[in-house]
Amino acid sequence: MIVKIENAVKNFGEVNVLDDITLEIKEGDKIAMLGPNGAGKTTLIRAILGYYRLNSGKIEVDGMNPVMHRTQILKKISFIPQLPPPIKISLNDLINYICTTTGVQKESIIREAEDMELDVGKNINKPFFKLSGGMKQKFLIAIALARKSELYIFDEPTANLDPKGRENFYHLLKNLDERSSVIYVTHRLEDLKGLTNRLVYLDIGKITEDKKIEE
Repeated sequence: MIVKIENAVKNFGEVNVLDDITLEIKEGDKIAMLGPNGAGKTTLIRAILGYYRLNSGKIEVDGMNPVMHRTQILKKISFIPQLPPPIKISLNDLINYICTTTGVQKESIIREAEDMELDVGKNINKPFFKLSGGMKQKFLIAIALARKSELYIFDEPTANLDPKGRENFYHLLKNLDERSSVIYVTHRLEDLKGLTNRLVYLDIGKITEDKKIEE
């Protein structure tokens, strides 16, 4: 999995949210992506996922345009948004949908959820949107990790988790395949100690720093 971004520009009205971004993500890169609110981090992530068309420049994921080949690309990526979507179906129906569309085994999702200390059985018939914020995030993490993807994108994944939930999440990340690429959008680099090998810092739509992280 290689992500190539060349001179990416994205405007919303007169606001230049991505300003000539060039970035390459290679197999095995574990990137901590930092920057203040409004720096363009989430917009860049959404452009990689094919949600946004660029005004100019290009993005390729595994050699494909993420807008034109969004379905194929999303099969290769596990994404955890900062805010869980308002999904109205039950956990059971959601699990069955994920298994049908991705080929992931139900047992794998349940096992990852249990490792996050989420009791799926107790909540199996509850609508996803009625779960607490922390439970929603644990379930999304379980789905993402169960998929064994080539690229993981975590956009502030621990924002709704308590300290124990964050601890469990970071522990599970140590088991990711070395060949997988990961982007962690975060404000807390210290939490990712030992989990990243590269730091990318954005500010006002530009990459102001891109360096290796020494262990």
